[in-house]
Formats: sequence, structure tokens, C-alpha cells
Amino acid sequence: MLAGGLLLLACGMSTGCQIDVAGQTLPSPYHLTDDVQYYAPGPEFKLANEAAALAEQRAQEISEPQAAQRP
Repeated sequence: MLAGGLLLLACGMSTGCQIDVAGQTLPSPYHLTDDVQYYAPGPEFKLANEAAALAEQRAQEISEPQAAQRP
């Protein structure tokens, strides 16, 4: 009876603690109100739109080769 009571007490005290099991962090009772800890990765090159616009502009500036004129 005493062992059962101690086991129940131990289970109650361990409930709600954030623990690490097999590489997984299991949540605490506050996991719904915690701040976000993960930020989605953005593009590595921060000026991707500007680089694309410059490349498009350079492509428009290239003139077509002129046909050879025959005498």
C-alpha cells in the first residue's frame, strides 16, 4: 500500500515537467502559452528580387546581332 502511494505521488510530481526522452523534448504544461522558438528559414540571399530584376533588365538591353550586309 505504501509503495503504491509513493508511486502515485512520484507520478503526480513528475507530471507537467518538460523532459528529454530519446532526443525528443516532450512538452511542459505551458507549451500552449510559450513563445515561438522556431523561425522558418528565409532565403539565403536577401536581395533575390533585386538580382532578378537586374538580370531581366540586362537581358532586355542585349541587342540582336546585325545581319551581315552583302555588297
